[in-house]
Amino acid sequence: MLMKSLHLLSSSILHRFASRSIASLSSLPRRRNLVRKVLAMAEETSSSISSTSQKHTNRLAAEQSPYLLQHAHNPVDWYPWGEEAFEEARKRDVPIFLSIGYSTCHWCHVMEVESFEDEVVAKLLNDSFVSIKVDREERPDVDKVYMSFVQALYGGGGWPLSVFLSPDLKPLMGGTYFPPNDNSGRPGFKTVLKKVKDAWDSKRDMLVKSSTYAIEELSKALSANAETDKLPDGLSRSAVSICAKQLSRSYDSEFGGFGSAPKFPRPVEIQLMLYHSKKLKESGKTSEADEDQSMVLFSLQGMANGGMHDHIGGGFHRYSVDECWHVPHFEKMLYDQGQLANVYLDGFIITKDVMYSYVARDILDYLRRDMIAPEGGIFSAEDADSFEFEGSKRKKEGAFYIWTCDEIDEVLGENADLFKEHYYVKKSGNCDLSSMSDPHNEFDGKNVLIERNELSAMASKFSLSIEKYHEILGECRRKLYDVRLNRPKPHLDDKIIVSWNGLVISSFARASKILKAEPEGTKYCFPVVNSQPEDYIEVAKKAALFIRENLYDNQSRRLQHSYRKGPSKAPAFLDDYAFLISGLLDLYENGGGIEWLKWAIELQETQDELYLDREGGAYFNTEGVDSSVLLRVKEDHDGAEPSGNSVSAINLVRLASIVAGERANSYLNTAQHLLAVFELRLREMAVAVPLMCCAADMISVPWRKQIVLVGSKSSAELNNMLSAAHSVYDPNKTVIHIDPSSSDEMEFWEEHNSNVAEMAKKNRNSEKVVALVCQHFTCSPPVFDSFSLIRLLSK
Repeated sequence: MLMKSLHLLSSSILHRFASRSIASLSSLPRRRNLVRKVLAMAEETSSSISSTSQKHTNRLAAEQSPYLLQHAHNPVDWYPWGEEAFEEARKRDVPIFLSIGYSTCHWCHVMEVESFEDEVVAKLLNDSFVSIKVDREERPDVDKVYMSFVQALYGGGGWPLSVFLSPDLKPLMGGTYFPPNDNSGRPGFKTVLKKVKDAWDSKRDMLVKSSTYAIEELSKALSANAETDKLPDGLSRSAVSICAKQLSRSYDSEFGGFGSAPKFPRPVEIQLMLYHSKKLKESGKTSEADEDQSMVLFSLQGMANGGMHDHIGGGFHRYSVDECWHVPHFEKMLYDQGQLANVYLDGFIITKDVMYSYVARDILDYLRRDMIAPEGGIFSAEDADSFEFEGSKRKKEGAFYIWTCDEIDEVLGENADLFKEHYYVKKSGNCDLSSMSDPHNEFDGKNVLIERNELSAMASKFSLSIEKYHEILGECRRKLYDVRLNRPKPHLDDKIIVSWNGLVISSFARASKILKAEPEGTKYCFPVVNSQPEDYIEVAKKAALFIRENLYDNQSRRLQHSYRKGPSKAPAFLDDYAFLISGLLDLYENGGGIEWLKWAIELQETQDELYLDREGGAYFNTEGVDSSVLLRVKEDHDGAEPSGNSVSAINLVRLASIVAGERANSYLNTAQHLLAVFELRLREMAVAVPLMCCAADMISVPWRKQIVLVGSKSSAELNNMLSAAHSVYDPNKTVIHIDPSSSDEMEFWEEHNSNVAEMAKKNRNSEKVVALVCQHFTCSPPVFDSFSLIRLLSK
């Protein structure tokens, strides 16, 4: 099977890239099929992970990445990515084995235990290869090159990513997880190593020729140029509708979400559907709008009720292995928390239902409790696996989060029955809602908490008021949380990544104003803390300040990618700039100081300098100065994270509505040229680029709405007006606030947009905060209180 793959390499690559466009390289269905394959691998492998021996120490012991440090005591003679490893491969004239993963990756742990801790496998690797470990979160540029190769060759990819390279770093063949031994006709890792060595010795010329051509074709496919300066007008306006229709066809009306198991939250899909619903309402198509909105709200409810949501500690796990959002893959990723908090905030804005604000608070309070460094930076992830008890020799997936019926009886006493019925807890275990929930009975006798009954019906059944029922559940969750704290905790990846912090800066900043619309006297139960909304913006400011002080060079105006015991060696990537700029714009628009807007503009200038293809359009993912990174890619896929190009397009539209004159025109022209690069993608595969579809529509809106607030920044009424400005769902609005008494602010607006400066001057002497709603700075009559502003925005 392996040799067949090697022989087919040349013709496969040639055929694929001769006949397919960039639009097909990372399609969503293919990714979902991949996950099904990975789940099927679980049949061959125990999920138990052993602790690491320290009999051996390799070069990774000197690294800072938590993932690399996890492998520092493998018998494999690992190298980090770098010239030392490349030179060793050239000197020995042997292929490179490249293993890419991340510290909270379950299947990375499995492959480590089965293969990289095995002396026989280590000898095969050490004798015939130079072995390199890469943390994909530290070096997403390296990961992108070889993931693109594997996806193109086999139709899917994932982590751990296992790729064999020539000494000049061209990919020869690759895959994801390999079991250690042959099984049912499938080659094990030992067989793969022997076959690759044999192929290198006997068929090297064919392999090298094929890999060289593959990289050349990938480079063409992944760095396309625009044929025109902007999208056709019709496509700009229709892309959102095309995407919404494609998503609607995959909607699960029974459990919510788009697509089948395994189910990922993919917040960009939620954003697209809400955006489309808003468009339909504006055009008078109310019933169609309500249909889109109901899909989103039902999906958000399903996720919040399911086991993918950590009901005890807050936050969300990575994805659900079944169709009913019940049994998750238990790792927690920062990029999920930031994006999910934002879509639950949107749900609250639209419905004013505190269920959505509760979930947003639940996520943000989890981050405040468990994921923020004392200096303000926000950590990356928590692992899926942990030891079941102190002294245990093996880690198990979900061990920290699951419960037996007896444990709940012991901890909760008289309230145990209520809690067990509410969360579907059973003596035999509750992972029985789907054939995909626990196909190998790994969770036999264990329970993943899930809410399956209407809360009002449950309160009535136990003869309690809804308020009292909520209170009892909160007390029960707190008790279980305290007990859970005594369990061995999952590994914390304490890297602070700029891009992911940007996503969370956005959600904390937005929460500070949106949550002020909660009904007066609203009280929540544990794990929500009942913070004042304004507390959340302080978290956003502190995270932004940490990045500015630790990962930004004021002289070069450049970012570093990540921080752990100091800045990483890797420079920043496109996503770091784009996501941070987006977060800073949200921080400013929700009441942060003018310094955050200034920094966003400064970062945009640097982003354009480093990554923009001024001739061909759009942004590359890297600066293109590292010769060891063979591809410079223009990423467009909006998946678990949005693409840097999608976020950049929206940033440019937002910035163009803040500033005026040539700078505003430049931002819009750059955004239009960017979108033109991905015309084919938007036309033929819109479902893969939902956020980019939103950007395409935003740029077609004739004039974006501007809400200008003039008043003292120390005024409580300015905060109220800011909350009012954000209380109506409208993705095509920009909020500007200016204090006429601040010389710093007046100077900024005189330079960047004299229209705003003039509004401030005209209203300098007003005793009240003045709100103006404008389009292209042609404004409605001013209003002077938050209720009037809400009425004006709701028209």
